[in-house]
Amino acid sequence: MLDFGFMYHLLRIDGAKGEMKLVQSTATTVDQYLNELPPDRRETVSAVRELILENLPEGYEETMYFGMIGYVVPLEVQPETYNGQPLGYISLASQKNYVSLYLMSVYGHKETQEWFLNAYKASGKKLNMGKSCVRFKKVDDLPLDVISRVVSLTPMDEFVKAYHALRLRK
Repeated sequence: MLDFGFMYHLLRIDGAKGEMKLVQSTATTVDQYLNELPPDRRETVSAVRELILENLPEGYEETMYFGMIGYVVPLEVQPETYNGQPLGYISLASQKNYVSLYLMSVYGHKETQEWFLNAYKASGKKLNMGKSCVRFKKVDDLPLDVISRVVSLTPMDEFVKAYHALRLRK
């Protein structure tokens, strides 16, 4: 069952004020976001973005989502959500010291998570991961075949069904 309580994991504590804030860009388009990045970071984020776009199941849309590049279920498909925003499937963000790849299908689905962790380990690459967030510094840090597969794994209709099943439980 997918869990959509992930927005908590996109928050950080502002040390000066002790407030929770989203780590985000103010860019309104993906191109604008990419153009704000330093060249080496832009190259990394762009390469992962292309990998996502090449493997993304039909129906998901690329957009700016909470200050990150997001791949979402459009509101036209699922207009009623817990926060009035599109359902996020994957997000990609440049952070201060690394790049984050948020994989909601891994975070919210036990079998997918187990498969992902085992496949990542078998790749020989070092995994730096929170609940949904894979952190990396360069494309070579990622097992691209594993990332490609996890991106392609959950068709949009299954993701929406899982969301509805979760909402009915609450």
